[in-house]
Amino acid sequence: MKRLCRSLFAQVLVALVAGILIGVFYPDFAISLHPLGEGFIKLIRMLVGLVVFAVVVSGIANAGELKKVGKVGLTAIVYFELVTTLALALGIALAYLLQPGHGMNVDVSALNAGVAGQYLQSAHQVTDSGSVAFLMKIIPDSVFSAFARNDVLQILLIAILFGCSLSLMGEKGRNLTALVDSFSTLLFGVMGFIIKLAPLGVLGSVAFTVGEYGYASLLQLGYLVGTFYLAVTLFILVVLGTILRIAGFSIVQLIRYLREEILVVLGTASSDCVLPQVMCKLERLGISKPVVGLVIPTGYSFNLDAFSIYLTLAAVFIAQATNTPLSLTDLLGILLIALVTSKGAHGIPGSAIVILSATLASHPSIPAVGLVLVLSVDWFIGIGRAAGNLIGNCVATVVVAVWSKAIDHQRAHEVLSRPAAPVDQQHC
Repeated sequence: MKRLCRSLFAQVLVALVAGILIGVFYPDFAISLHPLGEGFIKLIRMLVGLVVFAVVVSGIANAGELKKVGKVGLTAIVYFELVTTLALALGIALAYLLQPGHGMNVDVSALNAGVAGQYLQSAHQVTDSGSVAFLMKIIPDSVFSAFARNDVLQILLIAILFGCSLSLMGEKGRNLTALVDSFSTLLFGVMGFIIKLAPLGVLGSVAFTVGEYGYASLLQLGYLVGTFYLAVTLFILVVLGTILRIAGFSIVQLIRYLREEILVVLGTASSDCVLPQVMCKLERLGISKPVVGLVIPTGYSFNLDAFSIYLTLAAVFIAQATNTPLSLTDLLGILLIALVTSKGAHGIPGSAIVILSATLASHPSIPAVGLVLVLSVDWFIGIGRAAGNLIGNCVATVVVAVWSKAIDHQRAHEVLSRPAAPVDQQHC
């Protein structure tokens, strides 16, 4: 019983239930608890950039040959593109099979275009920038500006350059490498203190959501939301499960191993808040530091599986709701456009709606103003997006590690086969 009380999983689960009850019976008080969830996420995000930098630099510096690092990066990009394409295709397939928007008969002229205006304006910036401009945005104005904005992709670029340079220094860089390793240990120690506040963060986030939208919204989110969660579940269990099984592991065991982190994500609708702990757990699984350090941060922008499902599902849903006919060519066009617009969504305020707007703006046959139809349920869909993206990136890390021969199979099976134990953040 004492061990159960100390378990982060049990504490978060209790906080989740308590948040729902407070939201149902004391909605005004529940809304006032919003700073608990927001504050917890801010505490985590303030360290994310430093954690990514320290882990990546340390991993590359200790990897030995830089060819290995390049191979891991190339393998990860190939995997991301293949799996993202499958996710986009699944979103289209289920939208056509279940037709969540069929029969709504929405009059486009009656929709409030003003509500969608801010998102459409941001969307034009995304679509007009092009791939070259997107790549240029990865290069920060300065080293300090990347950390100030907490831009993971820019920090990752800096970390790769620093890590490669440190690796080439050889013996001269050993003391500096040891210093980075110690700094990484320090950051995980601080993160260990913060993660103990996860139950409070979940309590505040869930209570606010239920208090703001009402308990009925938890039961009646609509056919679209149900279709999305079905799609994410199928993708995780069938698509990712098959890929992981081919790699020699079980998706169910991996989810059980990461259950504390997944529950925190479900409560806060943010995968940022568990990024350091997930990286720590994957290293504990027997995956090398360079693989974890490269795949996880890169995946936060390039491997958004659940987000990709949402893009195509929502686009087809809007077309169905507004009685907009779509040909096979239109569907292929949506898939190709979403394959581009889905990249780099992490870190953009209101990213889901902005990127959806960009996708619709690039495909004029679908009325872009139709995105107002999904605004009211975006928070609830966001919960599934965050959890699905997290699981997808963890699977990607395991698979890339297997392909790169950078995982201790025996250790991984031993860790996954026994009940999940708390991770000591200071000894990762």
